[in-house]
Amino acid sequence: MIAAIIVIVIVAVLALMYMNIYNGIVAKDNRCNNAWQTIDAQLQRRNDLIPNLVETVKGYASHESETLEAVIKARSAVSSASTPESKMEASNQLTQTLGHLFAVAEAYPDLKANANFQQLQSQLTDTEDKISYARMSFNDCVLEYNNAVRTFPGNLVAGAKFSSRKGFEVSSESARQAPEVKF
Repeated sequence: MIAAIIVIVIVAVLALMYMNIYNGIVAKDNRCNNAWQTIDAQLQRRNDLIPNLVETVKGYASHESETLEAVIKARSAVSSASTPESKMEASNQLTQTLGHLFAVAEAYPDLKANANFQQLQSQLTDTEDKISYARMSFNDCVLEYNNAVRTFPGNLVAGAKFSSRKGFEVSSESARQAPEVKF
């Protein structure tokens, strides 16, 4: 009789531990999804601001069409990317091309003094800061989640149902370098 009670208690404790670990992994997975949605929302905000910025720059630096076309192309790549990995790559490219655009704008005093350009540049800078923060938050979530599914006993509970996630990273060496502008 006592042995049966001990077995029932042990099974109940193990079941509660399993549920607790499983629920923790699900919560971390959901947190990663939420963090990605935050990045996605900020990327969309940036994409919405870019056409206004491009139009403002066109008025002052119309002969810089190559830079403007690169920004538009990079923006389209972000919009059409379907997976988080492809959005990460496209976003890195867009960040780089925006850096080139702002560097080009430095050569045009009238453009730099334009209130509309200043406001758009400020909003984009603010959005870039939010994207950067959201990326860090996402990477923290991914780290926590990956630790949960790859360490014992979480790896036993996660099994094949939960796999490791990939964090946000700069994928090219050129994205780590400051933009170079030649006139």
